[in-house]
Amino acid sequence: MAMFDSLAGAVRDGDTIAHFGNPLIEQRRLAAGDALAPLGDRTVIEVTGEDRLTWLDSITSQSVARLRAGESTELLVLDPQGRVEHAAGVLEDGTSVWLIADAADAEKLAVWLQRMVFRSRVTVTLRPEIALVGFFAGGSAEARIVAAAPHGTPLVWRDPWQHVQPGGHQYADVEHHPGSDYAWSVALVDDARALSEPFAGALAAEALRIAAWRPRWAHEVDDRAIPHESDWIRSAVHLSKGCYRGQETVAKVHNLGHPPRRLAALLLDGSDVILPAPGAVVLAGESEVGHVTSSALHYEDGPIALAILSRRAPVGELLVRSEDGIDVAAAQQVIVPADAGATADVPRLTRLSRRPLGDDPRNAGA
Repeated sequence: MAMFDSLAGAVRDGDTIAHFGNPLIEQRRLAAGDALAPLGDRTVIEVTGEDRLTWLDSITSQSVARLRAGESTELLVLDPQGRVEHAAGVLEDGTSVWLIADAADAEKLAVWLQRMVFRSRVTVTLRPEIALVGFFAGGSAEARIVAAAPHGTPLVWRDPWQHVQPGGHQYADVEHHPGSDYAWSVALVDDARALSEPFAGALAAEALRIAAWRPRWAHEVDDRAIPHESDWIRSAVHLSKGCYRGQETVAKVHNLGHPPRRLAALLLDGSDVILPAPGAVVLAGESEVGHVTSSALHYEDGPIALAILSRRAPVGELLVRSEDGIDVAAAQQVIVPADAGATADVPRLTRLSRRPLGDDPRNAGA
């Protein structure tokens, strides 16, 4: 992205800055709240007009109709079968709704939104000229964002992944969810030249996301993905809001069934420092049970990954097969249990006896 062309020491991977020389040091600084991460792989969509909130509420998975200025959330766009098509962070500023989407999805999302306007009083505009910068709240990085903003009032999206959102539900059965420490924020920036060091690249930001079990459209979504399998109901789906496309599947799987796949975290054997690429096959013995969606080298945990597995995949240790055909041992942390869903207490019907009426002792003397 041209906004970040002036940043010294940046090592690029296309439009994304991968790192600034030492991804692990950058990761520590980012986690401590001291580094800023240029996000060339995200794009902003602006939605204006007096119907913007009620309109978005009616066509997406999240309840946003009463969002107030300065509040953040997250939404999904689902197809009629409940599969994830688009995802975006949501920030309302009192005049506009700012949607933060993965760059590969942003234009398609904007086109879909424009098609859905009909008679609603809204305007949808793709805003690629606005730069996005990620940071963790509470440190010096946040202070530098405020100092660089016009009038000291930056537009900042706060990732809702830290907490189960109103109307949401968490499938992960853990005492301390790693997402509770994930105070990730994204600032909208007009002039990246006003930002100051230290910086961190995408490798650092991705490692911290994976460690927090945080799903992302660019990695955890394919043409079969439903929100349940990656625990995305936690932050992006309101289970009791009004109707929207895909709601029937969301409700049915949550109340009566189980998602056919489940997200798991993998702690990889780091002895050979082999980092499997997304798409790498996950094995239980000789049986293929899923694939890696994201992987990274974490500054404390070593090689880590997220993987989408079959619901019936065993809970124990797995193997990940690298592109070179090398099998890497992987300790599994269950994120979405195999029995996730079926939360409704549906009474079972009493089975009717097939015995003839005259054989029932309760009918004696009738």
